[in-house]
Amino acid sequence: MATTRATRATRATRLRSGTALLGPAFVAAIAYVDPGNVATNTAAGARYGFLLVWVLVAANVMAGLVQTLSAKLGLVTGRSLPEAVRDGLSRPARLAYWAQAEGVAVATDLAEVVGGAIALNLLFDLPLLLGGVITGVVSTVLLVLRDRSGQRAFERVITGMLLVIAIGFAAGLLLSPPPAEALGGLAPRFDGVDSVVLAAGMLGATVMPHAVYVHSALARDRHGQATGDALRRLLAATRVDVVLAMVVAGAVNLALLLLAATALRDVPGLDGLDQVHAAIGDALGGGVALLFAVGLLASGLASTAVGSYSGAVVLEGLLDVRVSLLTRRLVTLAPALLVLAVGADPTRALVWSQVVLSFGIPFALVPLVRLTSSRAVMGEHVNGRGTVVAAWGAAGAVIALNAVLLVLLAIG
Repeated sequence: MATTRATRATRATRLRSGTALLGPAFVAAIAYVDPGNVATNTAAGARYGFLLVWVLVAANVMAGLVQTLSAKLGLVTGRSLPEAVRDGLSRPARLAYWAQAEGVAVATDLAEVVGGAIALNLLFDLPLLLGGVITGVVSTVLLVLRDRSGQRAFERVITGMLLVIAIGFAAGLLLSPPPAEALGGLAPRFDGVDSVVLAAGMLGATVMPHAVYVHSALARDRHGQATGDALRRLLAATRVDVVLAMVVAGAVNLALLLLAATALRDVPGLDGLDQVHAAIGDALGGGVALLFAVGLLASGLASTAVGSYSGAVVLEGLLDVRVSLLTRRLVTLAPALLVLAVGADPTRALVWSQVVLSFGIPFALVPLVRLTSSRAVMGEHVNGRGTVVAAWGAAGAVIALNAVLLVLLAIG
């Protein structure tokens, strides 16, 4: 009996210690359920039904792979991805690389602040500009929490908000479950230029450049640089962390598309998130619409905090420059508030911000794959042959889709 109790105690200790290693991937996963995802996924489902289900599935698989590689780079080398990139670039090249990464950060914050503003408007009828300011202030408070209380506290808050997001966006499927024909969406195909634009936006909203940059820093800062068995244990725990986080994020994204495809497919004039909210209320009731708005608010608040932190990681890593938290926050917040102030269509801004993000993905993926496939950088933890093929295949697919999108947009 004593032996049995000791065995159970040992297993419980291992479980607790393993669970304690989880967290960084759930922070990075917030990037995959931000308001840009809501805009692109509901637009895809409402316009094309289940046609683009395969894009979400493929993007989520790629996201899991690249987030694992990003965390591995941070754990093995003790450097973030931007720091590792800096070592191989001249100063002019570093500045150019930072400029595109900063553009991605601005597009990211645009989507997240606008999404939070729309949610506050839906919940409390606040003007969009005021809602954007409130979203920016609350996200800054979350960043202050990380600085003062540490990464573990920040992870707990963000993971809690991820749970709110999942409930808010998936609740409607309980009343409007998808039919069996949804499985047909797993077959890769498009239906015109607009579907390609939406697919690129979905990809940009799912495989997020700033999530790739920040995960390497999150894993390093949480666990430090280990060696030997300790490092192997951390890498194993990280894979579990990523799989769990990507399953949650992927399920939320798929729920959004399926909800739109089943409950909103034939609704006319469904061009904005406010209209999506109203249509959900008409089709499924005010309770589901309320949960949707709460999920959208949590998405905007959490994702803009993570995105702003990522921007700081890129700036410090590439240029070795540190700025105050408030200055960093204002740099990316100002363009989003300007969009709201001039009265631009917020939902259209959301969708196009995700297209911009999709063009930033190769700049994150190519260096990540190259670095983690280098034995000089990674030592015994270098990517295996299968991982190299899969990673370059994912990067190639993203670059090819973006090239096609550029041609289609150029010819109208």
